[in-house]
Amino acid sequence: MLIVPCPNCGPRNAADLRYVGESRPRPDPNSASAKEWRAYLYERANPAGLLRETWYCRSGCRRYFTLERDTVTNEFTNPPTPVAKLGKRP
Repeated sequence: MLIVPCPNCGPRNAADLRYVGESRPRPDPNSASAKEWRAYLYERANPAGLLRETWYCRSGCRRYFTLERDTVTNEFTNPPTPVAKLGKRP
């Protein structure tokens, strides 16, 4: 079981989240060629080591966030701490 540190909800089971994929910059729509768009949409680096990934919290905060994970050990580097929630005190 993989525990993913959601920056809004805290640690969550990976089954509660959706792995979106490798996080990388999008090409400029005004100047990118068809070859650059094809590479952006279909080619992945798939390294054995650190990788920036995008995740979606589908059962909690319903937000996208980016994390860095070691794909060999499944450990997250510099995991975010949950954001304090504002609301009424008990």
